[in-house]
Amino acid sequence: MATITASDVNKLRQITGAGMMDCKKALQETDGDFEKAIDELRKKGQKVAANRSDRDAKEGVVLAKENNDKTAAALVCLNCETDFVAKNQEFIDVTQTFLNIAIDKMPANSEELKNQSFNNDITIGDKIIEMVGKIGEKIDLSAYEVVKAQTVVTYIHPGNKLATVVGLNKTGNKVVDAGKQVAMQVAAMNPVSIDKNSVSKEIIDRELEIAKEQVRQEGKPENMVDKIAEGKLNKFFKESTLLSQQFIRDNNITVEQFLKQIDPDLTVTAFKRVALG
Repeated sequence: MATITASDVNKLRQITGAGMMDCKKALQETDGDFEKAIDELRKKGQKVAANRSDRDAKEGVVLAKENNDKTAAALVCLNCETDFVAKNQEFIDVTQTFLNIAIDKMPANSEELKNQSFNNDITIGDKIIEMVGKIGEKIDLSAYEVVKAQTVVTYIHPGNKLATVVGLNKTGNKVVDAGKQVAMQVAAMNPVSIDKNSVSKEIIDRELEIAKEQVRQEGKPENMVDKIAEGKLNKFFKESTLLSQQFIRDNNITVEQFLKQIDPDLTVTAFKRVALG
C-alpha cells in the first residue's frame, strides 16, 4: 500500500480542483496512482480540471513554426526547472534555433532531432548537455511534433507556454486565416481528436466506464445504465472532438460549420498541441 503524503494530496487537488479530502480518498483507493485517482473522482461526479495531459509539465518554452510554403510545420518544447530560466532570452533563442533546424531538416522524431548539427562542432543533444552544465538545471527537449498538409498554420500563446499546429486540406489566404482561428480553438479547448471517428478505442472505453459509474452513482436502474452512458459518451464527443466543438468565436456554430462557411470541402486533417502547466 503506497504512502499518501500531504504533498500528493495537494498535487492532485491542484490538478483537478477537487476537495482535499476527496483527493486523499481517491489516492488511497488507487494506491497513489494519479491517473486512476482522477478517474475515481470523475466516476463520483467530481468536476475535475480539464488539463489532465498537462499535469506533469515543467517550466520551459514551447514554440511552433511553418515552413515557407506553409505545407509543413514543427513544434518543439524545451523544458527547464524554473520560470526564471524559461524567460531568459538566450534560452528562448536556443529553442528557436532548435525549431529552425527542425523545419529545415524535418527529422522523424525527437531523437533524430537531437542528433542534428547545432553548429559545426556539436549536435543539438550536445548543446542541451552544455546548457545543463552552464545553467545548472535539468534541461530536455521533451516534445517535437510535425504536421504536413496542404496548408499548415501555427499558433503560439503569449508567454511561450502553449503552442498548436493545425493542418488543413485546402490552400489560399482564406484557408490560412481560418486555420489561425482553428489553431486558437485547439489551444483554448484542448480537443482529444479531430472527430469522433478518430477517438481511440482506449479513450472511448475509458469514458464509457466513467459514464456508467456516474449513472450508477446517480441511482439510475441498471437496465438504463448503458443507454444513459451512451448519451454521456455522445456529449463527450461533442465537447471534446475538434470539429464538433462550439466555435469559440461564435458559439452558435461548430468548428466544422465555421470551416464549411469558408469552403464546403474544407476540413482539418491533423493537429498538435503542447502546453506547459
